[in-house]
Amino acid sequence: MFNPFFDRYVDAARRRPQIWRLIVGSILIALVYLAGLAVLFCLVWLAVGSEGIGVWLDRVAEGSTPTAMLLLMASFIGMALGPAIVVLAIHKRSVASLFGPAVRVVRDFVIAAVTVLAAYSILLMIWSLQFDALPNLPFGQWLTFLPLALCGLLVQTLAEELVFRAYLMQQLAARFRSPLIWLLLPSLLFGALHYSPATAGANAWIVVIAAAGFGLVAADLTRATGSIGAGWGYHFANNFVAMLILSTDGALSGLALFRTPYSLDDTELVPLLSLGDLVTMVLLWAILRRVLRR
Repeated sequence: MFNPFFDRYVDAARRRPQIWRLIVGSILIALVYLAGLAVLFCLVWLAVGSEGIGVWLDRVAEGSTPTAMLLLMASFIGMALGPAIVVLAIHKRSVASLFGPAVRVVRDFVIAAVTVLAAYSILLMIWSLQFDALPNLPFGQWLTFLPLALCGLLVQTLAEELVFRAYLMQQLAARFRSPLIWLLLPSLLFGALHYSPATAGANAWIVVIAAAGFGLVAADLTRATGSIGAGWGYHFANNFVAMLILSTDGALSGLALFRTPYSLDDTELVPLLSLGDLVTMVLLWAILRRVLRR
């Protein structure tokens, strides 16, 4: 499972691979993330006061309005800063070592994002033959929020890639040779953190499986290329479509141009559509593996 690209990607983590550093680092990342959430809470409280804070926190948690979605994306700044602080303070290595070679990161990000967006464009046309999308934001308002939304998506997807496909994957691979540990464990954790029965109801575990599946795909792309570029590009394109173009009704739809006519807790449609998503994910993974080898 190791190759020259992945060996170089993991090399910096091998200098201080102790498990205690990984545990302390993971706790510190969580604390930095929580500190970021606390700052966000304080800013919202200062803006709306104590009487409106509860309503606004609910909006942010649900991503039900454009401003709430932007605040939710901004909350990932702390998650992005966490690994950067940890590798400097705990592992004594550079922040750049989390990314891989800069040229490769940019190249693979663009290739993956363009490939996924092209595939999703075709899938959306096929989807529209069966379903009618519900209007969500007026186009003018959507266009106004788009620049900030794109910046927010870059931050949100980068933060998750830095934690799961960079820091955790690198440090585990530096300590263990088995991919069952460094490939599988971060992906399962990534999936578990998407467990939300309040939103998905009986489909909550289907969402977890789908997220863990994406985690495995992104992790393998990182392994194959030796950078977070491909996984980050795939993640960005996926969330661009799911959050800004066609959002599932009631699930982080504040910035979407359209909504689906079904919600995430629909026990008839969502399992079938999720199976199709998993098949698509595997096909895109195979295409990207082939394209990125060139």
